[in-house]
Amino acid sequence: MTYAQPARTATRRIRIRRIRVAGLLVVIAAIAAALGYELLASSSSTASWSSTAASSIDVLRGEHRGAFGEADGAVPDGVTVFDDAIPGVARLDPALLGALRQAATDAEDDGVEFVVDSGWRSPEYQERLLQEAISQYGSAQEAARWVASPDTSAHVSGGAIDLGRDAAAWLSEHGAAYGLCRIYGNESWHYELRPEAVGHGCPPTYADPTHDPRMRR
Repeated sequence: MTYAQPARTATRRIRIRRIRVAGLLVVIAAIAAALGYELLASSSSTASWSSTAASSIDVLRGEHRGAFGEADGAVPDGVTVFDDAIPGVARLDPALLGALRQAATDAEDDGVEFVVDSGWRSPEYQERLLQEAISQYGSAQEAARWVASPDTSAHVSGGAIDLGRDAAAWLSEHGAAYGLCRIYGNESWHYELRPEAVGHGCPPTYADPTHDPRMRR
């Protein structure tokens, strides 16, 4: 009887420690699960944007360029809005290009580079992209949501640019101050110049190019 009480006390302490350890493990597991969920959600979000953008930008940039090169507006990887040697950049509307370069210079302070996916395009190149879009999407009606005809495309006139993800995201917050606006809800990369946006903000986006009156000429 003399040693029973100390023995029971020691056993109780061991059980308490085990319960505490088990509780701590549960907490650690919960934290790890939460972090894993956040990483998965972030990864899924990135994958979703990439899947949507990649499918369309492959067509818009002309990944299967064939005979069309830089002279027709094809833009090599890594080109920025400051690359005057690239016709896809140099042949943009001067006012649009000036606004882009001003914005790009300011964006450098935030570590953002204005990489160009596509800019000015020749009518022949635009027609090729349209035909590729029809093949990819299965109909002219669906293709029109992503690629305009040569006679309506703002790219052919030099009035539009498709930017890389970081630049497009930066402009979504700051673009109006430079008159640079996203035009279509389904194309987060496509920007055009709207000078009135400097004082009044960018106008509402069209759901896609088929809702743009300019596409109905």
